[in-house]
Amino acid sequence: MNQDITIKITDRDGVTHEVQAPTDMAMNLMEVVRSYELAPEGTIGICGGMAMCASCQCYVKSDHELPEKGDDEEAMLAEAFYVEDNSRLGCQIQMTPDLEGLEVELAPES
Repeated sequence: MNQDITIKITDRDGVTHEVQAPTDMAMNLMEVVRSYELAPEGTIGICGGMAMCASCQCYVKSDHELPEKGDDEEAMLAEAFYVEDNSRLGCQIQMTPDLEGLEVELAPES
């Protein structure tokens, strides 16, 4: 059974990409962005997805129910630049079937 979902990712140039994200590979949003090369190498996921940097910060544009922010994510976003109310770390958003239609925008590079 096809477990891919379609999500929309707006890159830092303002271009929106509609991409397929697998939900059966334990991928997170940051890894999806990297796999489609929607951000230059070395500008996203710098810490490897440990919520230790804010390079994968994104703004969630759709009203999907997302998991609560963990302490590490809260702490990181508290120090990050360009943080908005809808900011999340992409590495902390796992691709699951209920995120079909998710829309996010990559935050500017800090």
